[in-house]
This record gives sequence, structure tokens and C-alpha cells, in this order.
Amino acid sequence: MFIEDVNKMKVGIMGGTGNIGEGLARRICLGGKYDVVIGSRETSKAEVAADGVVCCLKENKCTLTTCSGATNADVCDCDIIIMSLPFDKLESTIETIGKSKFENKIVVSLINPMIRNPKEKYFLPDCPTEGSAALALKKLLPESAKICTGFNNVAAGKWMQLEEELDYSVVVCGDDADAKKRVMDLVSSVSKLQPLNGGPLAVSGIIESITPLVITLAMNNGLKDVGVYFR
Repeated sequence: MFIEDVNKMKVGIMGGTGNIGEGLARRICLGGKYDVVIGSRETSKAEVAADGVVCCLKENKCTLTTCSGATNADVCDCDIIIMSLPFDKLESTIETIGKSKFENKIVVSLINPMIRNPKEKYFLPDCPTEGSAALALKKLLPESAKICTGFNNVAAGKWMQLEEELDYSVVVCGDDADAKKRVMDLVSSVSKLQPLNGGPLAVSGIIESITPLVITLAMNNGLKDVGVYFR
């Protein structure tokens, strides 16, 4: 039986019905330290994804955490909000919800804008004018919102493969020290991820550019689930 811990922090995943979002929800819940709310434009889609996470928790006999589905707007009631959205949907999603819902919230961007060369096997960063998706997100949200990067360079295919450990580094950057620490604590609760302090949010463009590089390396070298680990 699940017994709710009123002191447990809640993590909301906005746009959490894709493989990355649902896989992230499963991994966080299995870590046993955070409850998760999966968000979507349609509550029914979020509830289906959350049901999948709950089944996973039962299969793994995890009774410490739970997962529920809700609208993207409801995700804003969580302590930490993870933006698992395509970059081109970011502004319209925030406009629909209303940016005031993000006041004083810790908001994590795992968004990596990139573009594929249609003729050759490589991806390039597709940086917005602000310099990164995280900096563009900061511009869209209230000044009181605390933006951090997180989970940017984890191989997408590994999130749902729960039998596989996530042995990667996760660089967390942000301008608020307390928010950055909380995000690093969240990262360290997931599998074997190694959180690293990447400094201020100004560094976020470098972090986001790593993902198109590792995808390009995988494509050209017959590799799978490429990530980074700083030793």
C-alpha cells in the first residue's frame, strides 16, 4: 500500500507522454525519493502514461512513490517542473498556461534544439537568438522562476530500458544556487547518473550542443545509446 509522504517533493514533467518524459517519470519514481506528475495538453493521455508508470512501480515492488496524470497547467503545482517539450512548442505552451503559474518555481530544461543535415549524417545545434533553449525559456518566464539545465545529454533510448543502468554525467547549470542543488539532488536519485555543477545558465548553450554531437557520433560509428561521462 502506498502511504503518502506529505514532505516528499513532487516533480512535474510537462509534455511527459513521450518516451523521454515517461521514461524519466519511471526512473524518478523508482529512485524512491520523489512523486511524479505527468503533464499533457490532454489529461487522458497523461493518465494513460501515468498508469504505465504505476504498473512499472508495482512490478518492481516500489511502494515509496507514486505517479499521476494531469494537464500541463496542473504540473505547475509541483515543486520542480521539467520541460520535456519540443523547442518549437515551448512558447505556445507557456502562453496557454500563463507565465504567472511559474512564479518562484524551479524549472528544468532538457531541451536541445538541433537540426539534421538532410544529405549527410550529422546534426547541428539550432540555437535560438538567446543562445540556448534554457536562456530562451528564462526570457519567457517570470523573473522569480529559477531555470536550470538537467538531463540534456542522456541517451533517449535508455530512459525506458529500466534493466539498463544510466551511467552518464548530467551537467546542471543555473543562476540560483539553491535551485541548482535541488536539481542535482534530483539527478543523483536516478539510477547511476552523476550530477555535475556546470556554473551559470550562460553555459547552457554548450551543454545543449553536446547532444547533436553524440547523436552524430552514434550515426557515423554504428554506436548505440551514446552519452557522456566526465571522469
